[in-house]
Amino acid sequence: MQRRPSIKSVQKHRPFLKWAGGKFRLTEEITKCFPKKKRCLIEPFVGAGSVFLNSSFERYILADINPDLINLFNIVKQDVDHYIDACKTVFFHPQANTEAYYYAQREQFNRSVNSFERSVLFLYLNRFGFNGLCRYNSKNEFNVPFGSYKKHYFPEIELRYFSAKAQSAVFICADFQEVFKLADKQSVIYCDPPYAPIRQETNFTGYAGNEFSLIHQTTLAELAKKTATERNIPVIISNHDTQFTRAIYQGAKVKRLKVQRSISQSSAKRIKVNELIASFTGK
Repeated sequence: MQRRPSIKSVQKHRPFLKWAGGKFRLTEEITKCFPKKKRCLIEPFVGAGSVFLNSSFERYILADINPDLINLFNIVKQDVDHYIDACKTVFFHPQANTEAYYYAQREQFNRSVNSFERSVLFLYLNRFGFNGLCRYNSKNEFNVPFGSYKKHYFPEIELRYFSAKAQSAVFICADFQEVFKLADKQSVIYCDPPYAPIRQETNFTGYAGNEFSLIHQTTLAELAKKTATERNIPVIISNHDTQFTRAIYQGAKVKRLKVQRSISQSSAKRIKVNELIASFTGK
């Protein structure tokens, strides 16, 4: 009797950026929440783009408030070959994986007003900095410390895949409230905002050099409800699973998850935390 060929799992695609809080491990759980027969995915907090890379829509509107991130994505979309060639001169420098070189490139990035140079240095700082953090100080200067990793990987394959898929995407730098206005009946909106704190002693998290406060969290939740109920556009949101998020997402369908999260390099300090996916489906 002839045996049937085994069904291979669908290949997952990693983003070319490291990203604290990225959704690569959760893409299957998130995409299960997307309604069928929608043609456009809108992401107001695109981050490294894991959900974009591992979903199948005809078109995408991908946004973030960080202009460096959106500038990088648009450059990779437009001419990935030129971008890769330029990156290699920085990445494969004999001193690339040293503190002195890293901090010199960080200083150059903070001084530069050239959009292409900033895009190249942004990727270098992302891959060689501490744990994929993207953080700016009050002067809007990138201030993530050196990562001290023994080995580094240049993400050429990931860059080329991102560029190919990006041909069906539009990247914009905008606040989430502005991005919601771009949705229509063919859209589904997925939000991965800076997470609400697990403990409520703090009331904001870093948001591209600005604050994403509990007020912003509540505003996003109310906008999601209104968009789903009044415009019949589904909205899905990821966040920590806390009393606060349960309260602001009241009325949504909630899926609870255990997720390993940490910004520590030590595996012993990486613990699992409760997260949720809230789905506002409207009518």
